[in-house]
Amino acid sequence: MAQTFKTLRDADRATTRTLLHEMVPVTGTIASGTYSDENIKNYSHGMWQSVYDYPYLSGSANHIFDLTVGYAAQSPLSSSASSQNAKKINVYNEMAQVLVGFDHTGNVRQFDRDGDLSGDTGKMNEAIFICFARLLTKDEIKKGSFSLTLATGGVYSAPEDNLTITDSGSTTDYRVNSPAGEYGVLYDDRGLRLGLLYYQAGVAVLTASVFGNLASTTGDTDNPLFCVTASDYMTTGDDDDTTRSTINHVLTGSEISGAANAFRNRLVSLEFQNTTELNSSIYFCRANHNEFNYSSNPTYLTGSKIRVKGDLADLPPCAYITTIGLYSPDRVLMAVAKLSDPIRKDPTRDFTLRVRLDY
Repeated sequence: MAQTFKTLRDADRATTRTLLHEMVPVTGTIASGTYSDENIKNYSHGMWQSVYDYPYLSGSANHIFDLTVGYAAQSPLSSSASSQNAKKINVYNEMAQVLVGFDHTGNVRQFDRDGDLSGDTGKMNEAIFICFARLLTKDEIKKGSFSLTLATGGVYSAPEDNLTITDSGSTTDYRVNSPAGEYGVLYDDRGLRLGLLYYQAGVAVLTASVFGNLASTTGDTDNPLFCVTASDYMTTGDDDDTTRSTINHVLTGSEISGAANAFRNRLVSLEFQNTTELNSSIYFCRANHNEFNYSSNPTYLTGSKIRVKGDLADLPPCAYITTIGLYSPDRVLMAVAKLSDPIRKDPTRDFTLRVRLDY
């Protein structure tokens, strides 16, 4: 019987890496309105709120993202009189530990608008966190594809009054000084820095100062959160003093679920492209003209003699290749590749069969 194992050399192996992208659109009607909040799940611990694409009690519902808010202990909003004060500080610290890390003294770093962790300027003391489900982000969010639109006026405000926040320019301009991987800065159309987007972690961090007190001028009391206008910002757009009283009241007087509800009521649309990294190992299995011309099937032999089709002695030996097995060095079967059609193999033919293993 012919040899049934053949050692693969380094020249017989190759590797490739392919990035696959999908567009993920989330409309504001899904986040608030379509299902009368039956797709919104609040928890007894009150630390965050989950959003589903369908009523969450349904077996077909998919988890989309979690919403939560928090502020640093250094924030002027931190007070024992604030609702869920300890939990909001814990949320901020837990997110900062994972996404920003610790400084050389062992203290938790604060979120920084421009990603420059040195110094005390541009810190985000109060933040809104959008934690996307792995079902949506897959391996990571594609750089430069993120867009978040928030309503700036009343519930029925005109589209031109909306504020759109993107990670524009992050394809080449992104940061790598986070323990959670790469992240980019979120900008509005005026170039003001309003948050951070962590690509591998799938978390968007918005500074709470994107919202301000415009309710008194519109008379809209049902949805108290409004995006600030250009005049509400200081000239640099990087000072948390731009936080207005309305968002202050929400962060101090409402529970986390209440603040999450207010944010959802201002969400117009959200979209990004996810990334699936597909790694492949390619093996070139070469069968020379004098190899694998006999079958390993026991019925191929009769009385230790090769049984040739038609029992004609002058016909050359032949076999049909149907399967390729990849074995470990100690000959343990690791993977099997099947051919769509059997291939005839005899001493007049040689083949190179390409086996691709994706993971």
